[in-house]
Amino acid sequence: MKILVTGVAGFIGSHLAEYLLRDKTHKVFGVDDLSGGFLRNVPRRCKFTKLDLRNKEATRIYIEQIKPELIYHLAADATEGRSQFTPINCTERNYFSYLNLLVPAINNGLKKMVVTSSMSVYGAQKPPFSEDLEPRPEDIYAVSKAAMEKATEILSKVHGFKYTIARPHNIYGPKQNLSDPYRNVVAIFINCLLRNKNFYIYGNGEQKRAFTYIDDFTPYFAKTGFLEKTNSEIINIGPQKEYSINELAVQVLKAFGFSKGNIPKYLAPKYLPDRPQEVKLAYSTEQKAKRLLGFKHKISLKEGIKRTVEWARKIGPQEPRYMESLEIKTGKTPEAWKRRLI
Repeated sequence: MKILVTGVAGFIGSHLAEYLLRDKTHKVFGVDDLSGGFLRNVPRRCKFTKLDLRNKEATRIYIEQIKPELIYHLAADATEGRSQFTPINCTERNYFSYLNLLVPAINNGLKKMVVTSSMSVYGAQKPPFSEDLEPRPEDIYAVSKAAMEKATEILSKVHGFKYTIARPHNIYGPKQNLSDPYRNVVAIFINCLLRNKNFYIYGNGEQKRAFTYIDDFTPYFAKTGFLEKTNSEIINIGPQKEYSINELAVQVLKAFGFSKGNIPKYLAPKYLPDRPQEVKLAYSTEQKAKRLLGFKHKISLKEGIKRTVEWARKIGPQEPRYMESLEIKTGKTPEAWKRRLI
C-alpha cells in the first residue's frame, strides 16, 4: 500500500512513519515543511519530500505523482493557545492546507483518510468528553479542526472515500519540539529546566488535562488506517486519567531530581494570569478506543516524564523560537510570550 504521512518530520508523524515501516510491504511517503519538525526525526526508509501544504499547486503535483491510497494527516499549526493571536496563520496551516491535500487526493484514488483532529473541539463542555458530544470550539485552532472534521464527513459522503477522525490529547515524549514556546507544556517545562531556569504556569495551575505518552498512542493511531470497523468513526485516543498542571509540574521537577522541599528558588515555578479562552477542564473518555482499537494505557505519567527527560538531556537545551510578530497585538497577549520569558 502507498501510505502518505504529512508532518512526518514532526513529533507524532515521525513516530508513526517509523511504526508503519515495520511492515516492509508498505511504501511510506512523508512530507513536511520543516517549520516545526526536524530532518533528524524522519525515518531512513521513508521517502521524504519537503513540501508546504499551503502551496496548492505544489501539493496537487506531488499528490498526482505518488497517488497515495492511505493518508495520515498530521501536518498542523497545533498552537491552540496562540491561535487567538495568529488566526490567519492557524487557518491557513490547518483548514486550508488540509483541503489543498484532500482535493487532489480524492482525484487520484484516495481510499482512506485518517484525520488528526483534537480534543480541543469539545470546548468547555463537562468532561470527560465522549465522541457523541457536538463540537463547541472555544479557540480558533479548534474551529479549524472542527471544520476539517465536517469537510471530511461531507466529501466522503459525496465522493466515496473512507475516513477515520482521531482526537488525541496532550501527547508527549521523545522527538517533541523542545524549542516551541507556544505549545506542549511537558516539553516547555523540560526545556526551561534544561536551560537552568524556572518555568511558568498560567492561572492557578488547577487546569486538568490527560496526558498520553507517545508509545501509548502510536500503535492504536496506526490501526485506524487499516480497520474496517473504524471507518466513519470519531475516536478519542488516550487515557481518561487526568492531572492538574501543578501535578504535572511536580512530576517534571522530580524527574530532574527535585522534591517539593529542595527546589532551588530560581527554579521554582512562577504563576502568570490565565491565557484567553483556555479551557480549564479537558480530558476525554477512552471506552471507544478500547472497544475499536484495543487501547491500553501502559506508561504512567511518572515513567513517561522520566523517559522524556532522559531523551531531552541527550538532545540538550534548545533556544526557544518565537515568531517575529503575532498577527494581533493587544494587551491580551500572554506575558510569557510578550516578554519572551520561556
